[in-house]
Amino acid sequence: MKIKDGFVLREVMGNYVAVAVGEASKSFRGMIKLNATAADIWNCVLQGMDENGIYDVLFAKYEVDGEKLRADIKAALETLEVNGLLER
Repeated sequence: MKIKDGFVLREVMGNYVAVAVGEASKSFRGMIKLNATAADIWNCVLQGMDENGIYDVLFAKYEVDGEKLRADIKAALETLEVNGLLER
């Protein structure tokens, strides 16, 4: 799984947005707003982690229910994939 080429994550005034750059900006116009957890997931994907690796990092960082965290990770990855920013 990886973030597609031509997409970057930027922090703008305390908010995270994924935007297209270069050639990708010709077909993807706009941006996707991410919360801090989704930004963490993005960065984990950039590091080559799979869902289990992402879970381990986020479970150590946040005090959350494990099952809810797994569901949230899955939902965030599906959102990125549906919007064309993630390849599996």
